Amino acid sequence: MRIVMLGAPGAGKGTQAKKLIDEYGIPQISTGDILRQNIAQGTPLGKEAKGYMDKGELVPDKVVLGLVEDRLKQPDCQKGFILDGFPRNTAQAAALDEMLKGINMPLQLAISIDVPFEDLMKRLTGRRTCRSCGQMYNVYFSPSKTEGKCDKDGGELYQRDDDKEETIKKRLQVYESQTAPLIEYYSKKGIVRNIAGTGSISDIYGKVTAELAKLK
Repeated sequence: MRIVMLGAPGAGKGTQAKKLIDEYGIPQISTGDILRQNIAQGTPLGKEAKGYMDKGELVPDKVVLGLVEDRLKQPDCQKGFILDGFPRNTAQAAALDEMLKGINMPLQLAISIDVPFEDLMKRLTGRRTCRSCGQMYNVYFSPSKTEGKCDKDGGELYQRDDDKEETIKKRLQVYESQTAPLIEYYSKKGIVRNIAGTGSISDIYGKVTAELAKLK
């Protein structure tokens, strides 16, 4: 099962991917994790990527694709994989398709988790984090018992800078302009499955696995 997860920040892609990993025993491929791992290990591609990062430049798609290809050739990917966070735009998607074709591992499904804009704003701007233990809450969906205090240790709850409304709006605008066109790209290939990302985690997961069952 070779799938890519699509959806805006806060849509719950990571949560669903974790459940898929646990149930199906296939790895989640995150380009951020791969980059950090290769840099730490000092691989040739890791060194090349670090050179760009040290200059404050984006790592070119060609280098990222090379890292992804190396990762997909590892034994744990033979049963399948979940791509999360890559590709980010249609140019990357087209290059990824060519690479996957070359190693005979084409994508089978693009799962798009759709959540209304207002819900995304509440999920992201409502987050509060405990300064002392890191426990997370949401003022709309899962508030602490005492406002502004952590249930675990009484620590102060605060809103991280990247959870503030202006920052979140910018992130969602970037997604809409750059990443959302991926849904159209994969729709033309006939592999997109749109999943309503509202309701309980288990309800959403049930919809995801129902689509995966059709692959067999």
